[in-house]
Amino acid sequence: MLSDPLESNPGKYNHAEIISIGDELLIGQVVNTNASWLAEQLFLSGFMVKRIVAIPDEEQAIFKALDDAVVQAGVVVITGGLGPTADDITKPALCRYFGTDLVFSQLAFEQISELFVRRGWAMNDRNRMQAMLPEACMPLKNSSGTAPGMWFVKDKSIVVSLPGVPFEMQDIFTNELAPRLKQLHTGEVLLYKTILTTGVGESVIADRLSAWESLLPQSFKLAYLPQPGLVRLRLTANGSDAPQLEAELERLKLELVSLLSDIVFGYDGDTVEGVVGQKLAALSKTLSTAESCTGGTIAAMITSVPGSSAYFKGSVVAYANETKGKLLGVDEVLIRKYGSVSREVVEVMASQARALMHTDYAIATSGIAGPDGATPGKPVGTVWIALAGPKGIVTEHYLFGEHRGRNIRRASLAALNLLRKSLDTELISDSES
Repeated sequence: MLSDPLESNPGKYNHAEIISIGDELLIGQVVNTNASWLAEQLFLSGFMVKRIVAIPDEEQAIFKALDDAVVQAGVVVITGGLGPTADDITKPALCRYFGTDLVFSQLAFEQISELFVRRGWAMNDRNRMQAMLPEACMPLKNSSGTAPGMWFVKDKSIVVSLPGVPFEMQDIFTNELAPRLKQLHTGEVLLYKTILTTGVGESVIADRLSAWESLLPQSFKLAYLPQPGLVRLRLTANGSDAPQLEAELERLKLELVSLLSDIVFGYDGDTVEGVVGQKLAALSKTLSTAESCTGGTIAAMITSVPGSSAYFKGSVVAYANETKGKLLGVDEVLIRKYGSVSREVVEVMASQARALMHTDYAIATSGIAGPDGATPGKPVGTVWIALAGPKGIVTEHYLFGEHRGRNIRRASLAALNLLRKSLDTELISDSES
């Protein structure tokens, strides 16, 4: 068991801060995905993140951010600036902050050497310098790169420095840092469950849950986390009795799902494409797509799931009208009469894709993603989606909005959700027969 640096500082229990170092974050060249990932992982380790700051590659900025953080937080996680080049200043800055010197770490050197041997690389002097670490730190092994993590203690707070490369940072946190953090006595238990919905907006969901939400116990909180086409509902609990909290969290989750059963598709890290894949595999059914306005996005989502080759047979991206005719047999007369963005055209696309690729199901999309292309009666955001399956064709019509990227994303999710609902019906039918 680790000794607890928070032991005599109970006001810091459960509090964490994240300091992201890098000029690239401040000028918008890089999105700070590290901070969002770390915030979730710290929560799962029992710490609530109270603040996230991004600062430039400047020593004084690092000192100021650390001074502010250790006053408020029991755990401070720094990312960035640990590479082998001159602009990576975090390590020497930490030496000066903690009043220590760089020393050669034989353990770190052996771990770096092992990585180079495994990958067949030649080591140079810059790589060897990665084994020079502040004497006051405890090294944290990096199995994916050459920059070890570093664990310090300052004013009863834990300060951990991690590399900014996401897969290296995640490796160290998962394998080295998280197990150590979970050994600390943090007092309270923090639990959460995320319920994933698609098909309606957060205001509609809030209306449906209003009465139920008003009766939530004081130690529970519901948060609405919308994104294009999806709303995540995070149910959070905190307290000292873990078994009781877990039981109550499960009960409340089931109540919430029963109120939203028509729009819930999964939990926590699930995706619509992953859930659809599981259902196709369970039914031993196959799928193809014919995409116009979504431009292959649905196929890309489906094939991002490992094992999708078992049920996904292929896609036709029929963006132009002539392609719809040549590859999918959509009659030019039909397009002239109804327009390419129409029920009639999208239904032919779906049925022809199903026949062409000999699949049980086929999804087809056609729409006006924007920002131009609108016609009288068909504004930007107009989308038609068809699903051809063993029992015929189901078609849906949407008016999504004016933003091209969001329209493509929402149309792709809506198409997959239409398939998900059809597969659910088939699964229920199979279980009752």
